[in-house]
Amino acid sequence: MTLPRFKRILLKLSGEVLMGKSSFGIDPETVARVAGEIAAAKEAGHDLCLVVGGGNIFRGLAGVAQGIDRTTGDYMGMLATVMNALAVQAALEKIGVETRVQSAIPMASVCEPYIRRRAVRHMEKGRIVIFAAGTGNPFFTTDTASALRAAEMGCDALFKGTSVDGVYDADPKKVPTARRYDSLTFDRVLADNLKVMDASAVALCRDSDIPIVVFNIRGEHNLASVLEGKGRATIVSNVAEPALSVVE
Repeated sequence: MTLPRFKRILLKLSGEVLMGKSSFGIDPETVARVAGEIAAAKEAGHDLCLVVGGGNIFRGLAGVAQGIDRTTGDYMGMLATVMNALAVQAALEKIGVETRVQSAIPMASVCEPYIRRRAVRHMEKGRIVIFAAGTGNPFFTTDTASALRAAEMGCDALFKGTSVDGVYDADPKKVPTARRYDSLTFDRVLADNLKVMDASAVALCRDSDIPIVVFNIRGEHNLASVLEGKGRATIVSNVAEPALSVVE
């Protein structure tokens, strides 16, 4: 059996992905579809861990705009990620995939506390570990938490599932002539302030030599296609040569 290029990956899912076509909350049908794609990736021979955002329920910066203290708002956002993590766990276990949720904010009645050695052991046993509550600290996003956990778990790559099929030189939803990068270097992303992930997350992946693969998780079977090297995505790494593709 040929081993996959990226054996162990961390999949970062934005909370908005779990909304489906709704404008708020968790759509069970969408969560079930995403869980199926994750299960298929595991069946294909990949070791997986996940970080899920909380923007479909509460976003700290949005709370600040409504008069909530930033620190309090960020903690509220972290709790939202726990709800999403439990939803994904339920969907995965419904189809027979063993999982563990670990939270950076201890809540023993709900899930395990984040303990690196325990998380590594779970992955060695073939379980999917879902990391919740970000880093457990305000002012740090789930992007940064994803990069941190990817480094701690010894991941070969960080896959960021979004609503677009890669990184563009402008917002493709607003600029019809926006062009997509096939590949980029970390330094180019930071120098051009491209909106891939937070600068701290990009810098951590650069220093840990963990490629970031940005792809559209909303499309059916997109995760499998990108893992096979066939799907549309942008790879950010220390060795990639910047290239642009015209949007079809």
